[in-house]
Amino acid sequence: MTTTERTHELSIDGTRLLLDGQPYYFQGLSFFNALYNPAFNADAAARNAWLAKFGANGINALRVWCQWDFAPPRNFVDTAPEHTMYTPDGAVREDAFERLRALILAADTRRMVIEVTLFSHEKQPNLPDEVLERAARAMARRLTPYRNVIVQIWNEDSTAVLRLVEAVKAEDPARLVTNSPGFAGNLGDDAQNRALDLLTPHTARGGDEPFWELAPRQIASLLERYRKPVIDDEPARTGIIEFGGIPGGTRPERHIAQIQAVRALGAYHTYHHDMFQRGYGYAATPPSGVPDPDFSPFHRQVFDYLGDHPTW
Repeated sequence: MTTTERTHELSIDGTRLLLDGQPYYFQGLSFFNALYNPAFNADAAARNAWLAKFGANGINALRVWCQWDFAPPRNFVDTAPEHTMYTPDGAVREDAFERLRALILAADTRRMVIEVTLFSHEKQPNLPDEVLERAARAMARRLTPYRNVIVQIWNEDSTAVLRLVEAVKAEDPARLVTNSPGFAGNLGDDAQNRALDLLTPHTARGGDEPFWELAPRQIASLLERYRKPVIDDEPARTGIIEFGGIPGGTRPERHIAQIQAVRALGAYHTYHHDMFQRGYGYAATPPSGVPDPDFSPFHRQVFDYLGDHPTW
């Protein structure tokens, strides 16, 4: 690690996150396609301009995915066969990792955290278990210098999760490791939740009970049982039904109410949205493919709340 790559350090004290020993009020944003988006990665100036805009709107953490090479019907913006961190045998692709490294360092200058999701259930079939482990070990080694990073094993899956947590920890024992165990409302099994450093479930979205009331109770139950930080990592969102949207639609006030309730518990949240669920040219996708706070009145209202409430 060179002097220029020494980053701020994220750590844990009970149920709270700290950055360089001080309370860190994690306000995340889903930016799953960050490593593969042409506008964001055009050059350092473009990347920094977007990071500045996120920061001005209260965002101090990005959740980014390593695998973005899904097949139809998941025609998400920027998906392509080559948009993955890994070769078929589990080696790390240099071009993809260099974009991740550049993002980590640029974010660090703004005291931002990056949550790196190694594997995604959306890729079907995914890599064999032994290849997943090889890739997890390689990523853990590569990420060792960068302490403003949370490693999330899966998006919405628990395949071989304990094996993969152990693999990351074997390479970097101090790395903060988490997992998204399954679809909305899946809070993870006891063995998994005890093995992780912090919890990042996807809380309830549908059903008869309002999600903005049920989800905070799910978060509260995890805090009480496991006494470690909890991030409401993919909460309810506007979006198309087949990819997690809410039947009958939704309103920004409901999402703000969920954020408020989660914050009141001393937990954290990632703002989830629909700005990646279709390709370019669709009404829900910004022309840049970047989750732009100014893209729609719906999102603008939520970002106004986040920008006005950076701590709690």
